[in-house]
Amino acid sequence: MTITQGRLQVVATPIGNLGDLGTRAREALSLAAAVVAEDTRRTRTLLSALGLSRPLISLHTHNESQRVPELLARLTAGETLALVSDAGTPLLSDPGYELVRAAAAADIPVEAIPGPSALTAALACAGLPVNRFCFEGFLPAKERERRAQLARLASEPRTLVFFEAPHRIAAMLADLAAALGPERRAAVARELTKTHETVYRGTLSELAGRAAQEENFRRGELTVVVAGAPQLESAVDAALLRRTVQLLARELAPGRAAALAAQLTGASRSDAYALVLQHTKKP
Repeated sequence: MTITQGRLQVVATPIGNLGDLGTRAREALSLAAAVVAEDTRRTRTLLSALGLSRPLISLHTHNESQRVPELLARLTAGETLALVSDAGTPLLSDPGYELVRAAAAADIPVEAIPGPSALTAALACAGLPVNRFCFEGFLPAKERERRAQLARLASEPRTLVFFEAPHRIAAMLADLAAALGPERRAAVARELTKTHETVYRGTLSELAGRAAQEENFRRGELTVVVAGAPQLESAVDAALLRRTVQLLARELAPGRAAALAAQLTGASRSDAYALVLQHTKKP
């Protein structure tokens, strides 16, 4: 008897609104031999809401390495498995990478069934440049590690996208303002596609203030989009500006150092100020 080769379907599921589930995704979930889920309880609730019932297999951060051989064996035996995360597109700050890599290495077809994603939804409504962007997922929870990571991103010219937990959003935005500059434009998309969807837009300083004061800001699923670092005009000697900033920032307040550096080098005050903040940020 010839065994038909199985396949792994990576299925995007709604991030809030069930109406966003596509026809192909529904079909894949209904026909899969089993649904491989990050949290089987949440996926069972989703399937029930869709009127579906399928066997569920858990695959999360703590068991993925151990679970892959079993799943690979089922795929090799000819089964079709559907991989889902708790919401949105799998693998984006969610488990599944090891399984996809193993399946691809074994020449088992891996099929993407695209659909909802908080990453792309936030970019679409943030009102910031989206021609080039950099997805950073969740920043480190520990303050020192988070600030170190942001320091490395301070000069990144692409739009930055982060996920963040509600209880850390105020501290995260304050650190973003300190590391990237208080005037950097940003948006925080909250509860996308859900009843209480809200998009907050403004400078990092303004958003940090709102997060500290408004309780609703600190609720629900949050995606943070931040404009990239401003690029120096070609007429400005970038090396001279950086050296000037280094010298002035040691002796003067940030605003004064930026103003003098701009006058001496011909750079804009905002560019000079962004560099000053990089040199005066706390470790």
